[in-house]
Amino acid sequence: MDFSGVRVLVLGDVMLDHYIAGSVQRISPEAPVPVARVEESWSVPGGAANVARNVSRLGCSVSLLGLLGEDTSATVLRRCLADEGVHDCLISGQGRCTTRKTRIMAQGQQLLRLDEEVSAPPTPEESKAMLAQAEELLGDCSVLVLSDYAKGVLTCPSGGQSLCTPLIALARSRGIPVLVDPKGSQWERYAGAHCVTPNSAEFHAECALPPETRLDRPRRAALAAELCSRYGFERLLITRGSRGMALFGKEAPCYLRAVAHEVADVSGAGDTALAVLAAAVGKGLGWEESARMANVAAGLAVGKLGTAPVNRRELAAALREQTVNPKLYTRDELRETLEDWRRKNLSVVFTNGCFDLVHPGHISLLRQAAAQGDRLVVGLNSDASVRRLKGSERPIQNEQSRALVLAAMQHVDAIVIFDEDTPLELIHVVCPQVLVKGSDYREDQVVGADFVKGHGGRVVLARLVEGCSTTSLARSIAKG
Repeated sequence: MDFSGVRVLVLGDVMLDHYIAGSVQRISPEAPVPVARVEESWSVPGGAANVARNVSRLGCSVSLLGLLGEDTSATVLRRCLADEGVHDCLISGQGRCTTRKTRIMAQGQQLLRLDEEVSAPPTPEESKAMLAQAEELLGDCSVLVLSDYAKGVLTCPSGGQSLCTPLIALARSRGIPVLVDPKGSQWERYAGAHCVTPNSAEFHAECALPPETRLDRPRRAALAAELCSRYGFERLLITRGSRGMALFGKEAPCYLRAVAHEVADVSGAGDTALAVLAAAVGKGLGWEESARMANVAAGLAVGKLGTAPVNRRELAAALREQTVNPKLYTRDELRETLEDWRRKNLSVVFTNGCFDLVHPGHISLLRQAAAQGDRLVVGLNSDASVRRLKGSERPIQNEQSRALVLAAMQHVDAIVIFDEDTPLELIHVVCPQVLVKGSDYREDQVVGADFVKGHGGRVVLARLVEGCSTTSLARSIAKG
């Protein structure tokens, strides 16, 4: 998935997440507390800044707007954002400290968290400056994300209105989707948002229900519909932790199971899900498809320690694992995978065929091909291509079935269906180090041989298994 054309504005409560990691081997003689020997420390963007960081890692263009103090944490945070490629539009507020969360870690677990913060709404001057900046940034924006951590930027000042109200109105007037990660009460300030993403506790609280209340699906759907009607939300995406997500809106409710991963740290998983949802919606994908992607991303995030982002390649790989055939690639998808393999100095081998009824000859070819390098890409003739080559009675199995059979073979790493009569265009995309064909061909008859050798590669003619061919099998079946 290419998100490079998506432009996201993230506005909300930014913070600095600082980590101190070490090991614990004894209890202090001064008090019954563990003694942590510090081994390393680091800082990363947190809160709305972590949402922006995740958006950037997906390949989107992202601008971040919010309030900082004039302190050391602000300097560190700005440097972190620059390293992440985030457009820093943050405003320094006088008398305001930068929110900083310090987590003490040992043996992969949190021992303690220290929070430094002052939660206060923006001054009239700060609100005016942020609104003016937002109006300018929304000019070429694909989606607006409001990340509320209840640190003041999006709260309602006494006797005034939240920044959410004019921001949502401004975005809607320009046809820009608005996503909101809510916090606390006063949801009326999010009125008119296209999608609000509470967790289960926040949803229960807004519905005036105890946190432990168990809801069946009809009751949950009715409550979601009531909130959407009350506040003018188009959709509500409830994140439910280990139970996945539930999307409510104009269509039938959509329940998404959590993608199973070993949980290392739930910190930042909501930020990751929100970032992916924003990127997908900004790309123009449907809400259900976007929510599915966000759900997969959240599963990846909880498997990482700390507020670690999920990048585009990790997301693409995880989404692929959810498909019927994870080894089947489009050409664009294959290009990205090839780039990753080459960064790891892995050699690529290519072979091709119809593979209509897989027989021992095919298995031998694939084994021999795989032995020539680190990764094997198989070009598979499409149904239309097979018909042109073999006649109207072929293929016996359709291209998806043939691809699924190939994917079950451990020697095959990637499959790409091609519609041309020859795989020459696909070979140009793959640019393999080794091109493999059966020994019933001479080297000068192998399609793409000149191209591969011209790039420093080689051609290998694999040994054939006598008496094996799909045509003879088809004839035997017909006689039977």
